[in-house]
Amino acid sequence: MIAVAGVMLFLLTLSIVSIILQVFLSKKDNKWLGLILPTITFSLSLLAVLGTPLFQGAITTTTTTINGVVVEQVQDNTATVIWSAVYYFLLFNTLTAVLLVIYASCRRGRTKQRSLEKMSVQDLV
Repeated sequence: MIAVAGVMLFLLTLSIVSIILQVFLSKKDNKWLGLILPTITFSLSLLAVLGTPLFQGAITTTTTTINGVVVEQVQDNTATVIWSAVYYFLLFNTLTAVLLVIYASCRRGRTKQRSLEKMSVQDLV
């Protein structure tokens, strides 16, 4: 129980630090700096979904004996596997979506500030 609480505290701290870092990077003049963390989290989510043995259970075969006759049943679980992969992909990309929203809002504020500076320079000329 204590180990689970420690892991949850670590993940919460990591999320808060990444959000603060994302705000800092998104406010920089270079627009590519703000896309570093979303790219990392997206890549990690792809690794998490594709690295799991999720796709190994798509087709299962069960063999039973009924009245001395061997019966083999093949079950296709492809739809379940696909929905599970989509679910995990969306779950792991929650932080990516949050970071992209932060990036968009910070860049919008930066664009407004830049246009105001251009207008004030034009007023001086």
